[in-house]
Amino acid sequence: MATTFETPEKADGERRFFLILTTIITVAIVAGFSVNLGMGRSTFAVPLPYHLHAVIFFTWVVLFFTQNVLITKNQVGLHRTLGMVSIVWVPLMVAAAIYLMFVVMQRTGGPFFFAQNVFFFSNLTEVLCFAGLTFAGLRARRHTGWHRRLMLCGFALLSNPGFGRLLPLPLLIPYAWHVMVMVVLAFPVAGMIRDKAKLGHVHPAWWWGVGAIVASQIVADLVAMSGFGIGIVEQLVAGTPGGERPMEAFLPPGFSL
Repeated sequence: MATTFETPEKADGERRFFLILTTIITVAIVAGFSVNLGMGRSTFAVPLPYHLHAVIFFTWVVLFFTQNVLITKNQVGLHRTLGMVSIVWVPLMVAAAIYLMFVVMQRTGGPFFFAQNVFFFSNLTEVLCFAGLTFAGLRARRHTGWHRRLMLCGFALLSNPGFGRLLPLPLLIPYAWHVMVMVVLAFPVAGMIRDKAKLGHVHPAWWWGVGAIVASQIVADLVAMSGFGIGIVEQLVAGTPGGERPMEAFLPPGFSL
């Protein structure tokens, strides 16, 4: 994990590239929620856990974007100081995400275009993967190449809700969730392509990041499709409004985009 020498031009170019990727993800997240709100597909009239989750996660989006702006402007000191917030904020995000998952499953059963078992376990493994990649990136902060790539892979996982609200997921049943995963992977793949073009090789951090994302989804699928996983979800939603919908993905009667 040794550091490599970078010319100022190469360093600045890489920083700008990561800022561009971060900006695309940030815009997608904001646009996804804004478009759905504007079209009446979502509302602020939801229980408190939804609002807490939104504030906690959006704060991270703002923080991550700000961190990339700071490093692009070479404000390393402030970048490092703000980075310490992650030590507390990431566990808070994990706790908020897991708690909201239980609330969503029992309140609505999850979006109709996802199978309940896939939605539940994929969300759990995704947020844990995000935390793992982010903490791995923080631990490697003295090694810039590893740090920024692992952090970006973790941040890319947060684009799922944004792109998920922009894509016609009902038309992608039963592959809706996995299509979103492919969108997430487009960001590290873009990084790989740039590395190959600019450096002549792909930085190993990208392979670790992609490997972690793919592995977490494989684990989620294996558990979700098992009798154990299905049983867990059935017990979770039993006797609640979420248990009134089918386990599998479906299109509601009279549905239209």
